[in-house]
Amino acid sequence: MIKKIFLSVLLIFFFGITFSQIEIDYENPEEYEIAGIQTRGIKYLDHTALIQVSGLSAGKKIMIPGDDITGAVKKLWDQKMFSDVQINALKTEGNKIWLEIYLEERPRLSHVKYFGIKNSDQEELNEKLGLIRGRQITENTLVLSKNIIKDFYAEKGFSKTKVRIFKKQDTTYQNAITLNIYIDKQKKTKIENLQLDGITIFTVRKLKWFKIKDTKEKRWYGLFKPSKYIEEKYEDDKKKIIAEYNKEGYRDAKIIKDSVYNANERNVNIYIKIDEGKQYFFRDIKWVGNKKYQTEFLEKKLQIKKGDIYNREKLDNRLTIDEDAIGNIYMDNGYLFFNIRTIEKKIENDSIDIELRMYEGPKARINKVIIKGNDRTNDNVIRRELYTVPGELFSKSDIIRSIRELATLGHFDPEQIVPTPIPNPANGTVDIEYSLVERGNDRVEISGGWGAGMLVGRLGLSFNNFSIQNIFEKVSWRPLPTGDGQKLSISAQTNGSAYQYYSISFQEPWLGGKKPNSLSVSIYYNIQTNRSYYNPNPENLEKARVIGSSIGFGRRLKWPDNYFTLYHSIGYQKYILDDWKYRSYIRNVSDGSYNSITFSTVFGRNSVDNPLYSRRGSDISLGVELTPPLSLFNDKNYSDMTNQEKYKWIEYHKWTFKARWFTQIWGDLVFHTKIEFGSLAYYNKDIGYSPLGGYSLGGSGMSYYSYGVDIIGLRGYDDGNLTPSAGGNIYTKYTMELRYPVVLGESATVFGLIYTDAGNAWSDTKTFNIFNIKRSAGVGVRIFLPMLGQLGFDWGYGFDSQPGEAGPHGSEFHFTMGQQF
Repeated sequence: MIKKIFLSVLLIFFFGITFSQIEIDYENPEEYEIAGIQTRGIKYLDHTALIQVSGLSAGKKIMIPGDDITGAVKKLWDQKMFSDVQINALKTEGNKIWLEIYLEERPRLSHVKYFGIKNSDQEELNEKLGLIRGRQITENTLVLSKNIIKDFYAEKGFSKTKVRIFKKQDTTYQNAITLNIYIDKQKKTKIENLQLDGITIFTVRKLKWFKIKDTKEKRWYGLFKPSKYIEEKYEDDKKKIIAEYNKEGYRDAKIIKDSVYNANERNVNIYIKIDEGKQYFFRDIKWVGNKKYQTEFLEKKLQIKKGDIYNREKLDNRLTIDEDAIGNIYMDNGYLFFNIRTIEKKIENDSIDIELRMYEGPKARINKVIIKGNDRTNDNVIRRELYTVPGELFSKSDIIRSIRELATLGHFDPEQIVPTPIPNPANGTVDIEYSLVERGNDRVEISGGWGAGMLVGRLGLSFNNFSIQNIFEKVSWRPLPTGDGQKLSISAQTNGSAYQYYSISFQEPWLGGKKPNSLSVSIYYNIQTNRSYYNPNPENLEKARVIGSSIGFGRRLKWPDNYFTLYHSIGYQKYILDDWKYRSYIRNVSDGSYNSITFSTVFGRNSVDNPLYSRRGSDISLGVELTPPLSLFNDKNYSDMTNQEKYKWIEYHKWTFKARWFTQIWGDLVFHTKIEFGSLAYYNKDIGYSPLGGYSLGGSGMSYYSYGVDIIGLRGYDDGNLTPSAGGNIYTKYTMELRYPVVLGESATVFGLIYTDAGNAWSDTKTFNIFNIKRSAGVGVRIFLPMLGQLGFDWGYGFDSQPGEAGPHGSEFHFTMGQQF
């Protein structure tokens, strides 16, 4: 009898099952046929659909008590739409039974109102809470929402945030409620005092300043790292303290006591007591299981020897994490299944013996290379850049190099290139999947700039994933044929009648489609007059016209390594001047027609990891540009010639060296250094320096009027104003930058920088002095937008004078478009 009562209570309270006025023998279940089912309590839901969800139906035979009824109740609870579920037996006749399903619907959310917080916080909380219209609200939902809101503000330093949530009936909708959420953030919780106890091997100052990154005491100079108590970061900082002890060999160091208590109504104090333990050292290091490499080789690569401080983090890094770690050496030779375990075999006094147990496993070959996410770029454009080829041995370095090459293409978000090895241990192969996210790489540039006393407008179109092969296929115009990685650029700039410039260029990066040999072709035309600022009379205009074209061929080299490139080009320029005074101060060239045929070669090495926000690598190049030395092969006396005759065919040879390095200091903080040197020289002393082909130094590095002159930026000074009056034929430039990203995303890349620049330009080797440089420093920001390219805004302060100035040049603002070397 007691068992019978217990089962009845259990069914009623836990499963919502009641059988009023029906005698049920719970010890001897009986089979019933459902004669009818009805529902009760439902106002807004479909009755028939709910009966189907329960799994019960008229004519179905069930056992009572049994799993059919409890299962039906569970299915209805699982819908998470009801606050109460019951199944009642209304009556029985013989072996037939009539059932009633009672359901109490939960209210649905119509909308949420926040009080006491700003709009941006409301948007973030909406995403975190998931309180969307139509969601059913339970007490658990309210409790969870409160905790999420408190955690959200605790992460921002508001650890004493108070949250109140009220439900209000919404009469405009059926069975709907409104949630009114009142939030009082209080003031930020700061740390009045951080007390560290038990420390002997470090100074308390060192730990507080350099090792405890986020848990900072309240102090007047804490501008860049203000004090705020965030529990999660406090826990991380405690781990960092112990990690710092472990690096010094104190493997047993631990925090034996810590407490956070109120200093006042707003702030807290923190007390941490540490048991340092004793310092340990490596003793014997034994290798087990190594067959591919000898123990002596592995010991040398490990860079840890007997007597060194027992630093487990360093050991783990040398085994698996560092670029030249033991594990990476194996993985670069196909040992994908390589594994190594560190065992502390013996601890004696202050010494520890370790055993490194290795499982080399078989070599793995690449089976398939899978590419996902390329919506516009053709597969072959991607595959030809990959160093992971089916049939080849697996190599971790090849995967890293492949990521770099895909990022350099510019068609994909560099931060979202994800390679995933998929091992197949059964057959000793591996599939490699590259997950990509396409980003807009075509650009439309509409801009204006000031140069030579006039405002110039520019319109540029750059299609960086063009497909000339599909240009005659109508279906490929979306709006232009794309997918083959070719580059087509068209640009025009003008201020009306005084200045016009037009250019078109095309590049095929894989000529023939089998080798990374590039072909580049460009044509341009430039005309400038003095109509708008010297002579308003159209019958007496000064004019300068330039017509030019070039063709180039580049290829990647395999020696000294496959980061090296070699590029050759040949170009032709024709300069037609009509009483043109703009450049006459250089070499008395103002009238006549002048020609230039140039041969250029650039030998370089580029290992920069990411073209948009570079963290590591270098880019070094040595280039030479020369014209045919015609004067050395004829008998003409150039000393007696007019300038028009002397420079009819321009002669010079120009040498340029450029190098830049990127070093990842900490996280995404990057140190960037750059060196440049350029020199223009002549073949014949009777001709001297060419009137074209030199350098113009100073300012942003942008100009609409180059006329064969290389524009070199040096921030903090006016555009071109560091160029000697006799022309710049030699220049040097040095740059140091500290960069940190603000946004690294598919739609934009934004980073800030602090910089110092130095450099100068000289007219000849006699005046050249490497120590006579112009210095500047400042701050800037770079913004990369897929449709516009890179925009730069800099402020600089020139510490030295420009020609004609008596003291420091002072403050300058600069704007740039496009990536500068």
